[in-house]
Amino acid sequence: MVIGGKVTLRGAQMYEFLDRFITIALPRVKDFRGLKGTSFDGRGNYATGLKEHIVFPEINYDQIDQMWGMDIIVCTTAKTDEEAKALLTEFKFPFVN
Repeated sequence: MVIGGKVTLRGAQMYEFLDRFITIALPRVKDFRGLKGTSFDGRGNYATGLKEHIVFPEINYDQIDQMWGMDIIVCTTAKTDEEAKALLTEFKFPFVN
């Protein structure tokens, strides 16, 4: 029985995922009000999560037997959290603070 997995995306696949995450998945999250701007790790990386994976339109709701969540870690080359937040803001991450 599989209980978890990890995927590292780089290049075009990474940019495609970020675009779909920001423009399609996040707006479909129930009661979504924005991402916490405080979830940086002190080294320029950002962490967030989803409680339900069905916010991605590729997932067929009728074929799902249980809801799964996922953690999303965005690793950047920024040296500080402030630089990383500025970078991700340019990528249109909807930070609330």
